[in-house]
Amino acid sequence: MVTEDHASWGHTASTGLGFTHESIVDAHFEACLPHYRAALDQVGIRSNWHVLDAGCGSGAFLPWLADLVGPGGRVSAIDLAAENAELAAERMRRHPSRCAVDVRQGDVLGLPYEDDTFDAVWCANTTQYLDDDELACALRELSRVVRPGGIVVVKDLDASLITVRPADPFLLTDFFRHAARSSGYARQLLRTRDLHRYLDDVGLVSVRQRTMLIEHFAPLGPAALRFYTAACARIAQQATDRRLAGDWAPFLDPDGAANPLRDPQGYLSEGNTVTVGTVPPASDR
Repeated sequence: MVTEDHASWGHTASTGLGFTHESIVDAHFEACLPHYRAALDQVGIRSNWHVLDAGCGSGAFLPWLADLVGPGGRVSAIDLAAENAELAAERMRRHPSRCAVDVRQGDVLGLPYEDDTFDAVWCANTTQYLDDDELACALRELSRVVRPGGIVVVKDLDASLITVRPADPFLLTDFFRHAARSSGYARQLLRTRDLHRYLDDVGLVSVRQRTMLIEHFAPLGPAALRFYTAACARIAQQATDRRLAGDWAPFLDPDGAANPLRDPQGYLSEGNTVTVGTVPPASDR
């Protein structure tokens, strides 16, 4: 999970994984709120279901999941970072949900649940931290704990759709392509639209996938500015350290007037990919 490049991405939680600290994760969630809700609403989670949020972070999706399953359902959640699990549990203590909720610390590579425990698993913004072998292992674990006929849902960022204008529209694309030449976080951020193949390979059936463009137009709101100026500053610092070509200097100062994200005609996009697979009957696994 923790590759050598993670420290350079910054915003790490206790796990050492880049961009997992609750301050940056929650800022991204707030910036993309309607898009994240649309991603969740399309997958078909039903009332009275028992749903696992695998890699729940600080628990931003948990109130929505609790509302979807209703008072007759159950929500479980797990995260690798103990502090995130604690934040998620506290969030649900404050949420006026009447469904049963269980939050714990744990690893998606070895889930502490019995076979066929859940009707669905929701795994958002987590597979980007797994190398190819770990991704296959995690998907087998997610499939194992879901009953036959239940669904495994993976949502993640597609970095190939990230662009900022009026900067060079290919500046960030070129960075990710350069960084992805070696195994690590950048490569995994560019793997997202291949997720359907990984779900197929572990035996899930009726696999479907949809990628949605997330767009932000000037003037960016406070949440979007807070997340994207910080994220782009970290990338710009990496690019500068690597001596990559391009005009990275305006991104280095998140508050600078010259930052393209603060331009009166500024624009930023990224991608949201949602992949859903159905667990086959036990005889077909």
